[in-house]
Amino acid sequence: MQIWTGLGNPGPRYALHRHNVGFMACDVIAESYDFGPVQKKFQGWVQEGRIGREKVLLLKPATFMNESGRAVAEALRFYKLEPDALTVFHDELDLAPFKVKVRMGGGLAGHNGLRSINQHLGPDFRRVRIGIGHPGHKDRVTGHVLGNFAKAEMDDLAGMLGAMASEAQWLAEGDDARFMNDVALRMQD
Repeated sequence: MQIWTGLGNPGPRYALHRHNVGFMACDVIAESYDFGPVQKKFQGWVQEGRIGREKVLLLKPATFMNESGRAVAEALRFYKLEPDALTVFHDELDLAPFKVKVRMGGGLAGHNGLRSINQHLGPDFRRVRIGIGHPGHKDRVTGHVLGNFAKAEMDDLAGMLGAMASEAQWLAEGDDARFMNDVALRMQD
């Protein structure tokens, strides 16, 4: 089993924030692969399903971003899984908008959700970094991250989320390079 966690903040007022793109990715994947109903578990919301031959548990922590690690660690402990079974979908300031990169481990880049998971589990988990772009000046970062995607960005956002869901089988099989390549090709169409 793999646990795929989308990072975000709970509640309708945060739904379209750039910081919630991890939640959005989980929702589109769950819908695309007919995952089971949402259940309240592990201090968050979970849905179970299969992507190809792989069993995947989607987890959206309800702990707010800064405490995401509590929910993630609880789920991994329950299933007796190591951090290498974890994939975290999160927003990334240092990537151009709607670019998607995957890497194992790495730094935290000031991301409080990643920092919380790192505190509970260490750095050795897979990250799906979803570009939201940098606003240009550090004083504008908080407003950018906690701001909604603009109306002009909605088609690109939907296209990227759809591409990620369409190519999720490669992520499930551990072929990160193929996943990134195929998502990028879909985004060019």
